[in-house]
Amino acid sequence: MLDPMALLDGYTTADEFCEVFDDGVARGHYEALVERLRSMDGADLAERAAMVDDTFRSLGITFAVYGGDEGIERTWPMDVIPRIVAANEWRTIEAGLIQRVRALNAFLEDVYVGNQSVFRDGVIPSWLVTSASGFTRGAHGVRVARGVRCVVSGIDLVRDAAGTFRVLEDNLRVPSGISYVLENRAAMRRAFPLVFSQYSVRPVDDYGTMLLRALRSLGPHGVGDPTVVVLTPGIYNSAYFEHTFLARSMGVELVEGRDLVVDDHKVYMHTTRGLQQVHVIYRRIDDDFLDPVAFDRTSMLGVPGLMAAVSAGSVTLANAVGNGAADDKGVYPFVPAFIRHYLGEDPILQNVDTYLLWEDDQRRAVLDRLDEVVVKPVAEAGGKGIIIGPRATGAELDIVRAEIEADPRNFIAQEVVNLSTHPTLVEGDLHPRHLDLRPFVVAGETIEVVPGGLTRVALPEGSLIVNSSQGGGSKDTWVLADS
Repeated sequence: MLDPMALLDGYTTADEFCEVFDDGVARGHYEALVERLRSMDGADLAERAAMVDDTFRSLGITFAVYGGDEGIERTWPMDVIPRIVAANEWRTIEAGLIQRVRALNAFLEDVYVGNQSVFRDGVIPSWLVTSASGFTRGAHGVRVARGVRCVVSGIDLVRDAAGTFRVLEDNLRVPSGISYVLENRAAMRRAFPLVFSQYSVRPVDDYGTMLLRALRSLGPHGVGDPTVVVLTPGIYNSAYFEHTFLARSMGVELVEGRDLVVDDHKVYMHTTRGLQQVHVIYRRIDDDFLDPVAFDRTSMLGVPGLMAAVSAGSVTLANAVGNGAADDKGVYPFVPAFIRHYLGEDPILQNVDTYLLWEDDQRRAVLDRLDEVVVKPVAEAGGKGIIIGPRATGAELDIVRAEIEADPRNFIAQEVVNLSTHPTLVEGDLHPRHLDLRPFVVAGETIEVVPGGLTRVALPEGSLIVNSSQGGGSKDTWVLADS
């Protein structure tokens, strides 16, 4: 039987930063949680975990894993030991995220409708941006309301061995996961009502209101009461649960491409009362499938003529088409320079140390120590294709070496970051597991950050891959209010 007291008293990590303990002593903002855990027995903790799992299963809170032994639908995995972020730490994170999203929006505006000063001033090579898989020539000259192309951003943060938060990557196209943030919170309130009440935790429940406010502020010029919809690819999409959740939380219609029609460069929605004009589309469909006229002609998911309506200014797409030019991992190393270029400020949040493999000197240096670094394909997501040098086999290193030499533009390398760890319930016991944090930033008339975000945890022992599709789980993230 699990004995939380004995396990937590002897809880240690090696070279990683522990979120909960500092040299064996609970950090100040974790004291109440640790005390509560020490008052519980193993059966009680396991019962609460089972209650959360049963609730998620009954509510249909799932995610999709393709090719798994258990089929494509699995119950969303949430660990019952929450992650807690102190108020002073969050202030720095929040300021850094707002700064970063401001710069990324400025960069995208500059590239697509500006004078491309970022190229003229030598901040980043133009070929690097235009060769990004997410760069969209069809977005050239297409203006967006308030210059906001990244309406919803998911910025992945990690904490290194020194305890410093760093940006691991930017997700600016159709970032997912916010619904799980809200469901995790509701579950934790039920599972740990007493300990939750001991903390002054900032709420996340008003995300729907926050997002709707931003979307409405970006409606076409002169439209006082814009109609907003959520565009989904349909029930077979892995994030369909989130699409329905968001439409419900905003009180707007959830539509598929077949529910919309373009006439005279305006978008209309089929309703029981006839056609109704749509002014803002929060789309959860990738660029390539949005409009078979402008992009992939075989797409059955999008709306023919949609990009013509966007170009005419009669409808707003959130997020804007072409954002992949900014969240390509090959462009990521230049974001601190974007902040200096557009804002005239030093970055508040630093990147992870990254090497550009299309530069000869950096590539040679990386290839000499391939077994010490992390190699990432620039256009993949969800942890796909990542090779962690210290844990890779000789054969795996040989393969990635050949791939880098054949197409260096397609890869970056980073120093291994020993992600911070946190006590996590695994197979009936509490163990240290690595985690990251994906806060969500919402930009409209102003920029707001959801206080918390999705803490993702790598459940396999020693793993640094936190993605749910790669066996990861999640934790509720408690951001504390100023005392």
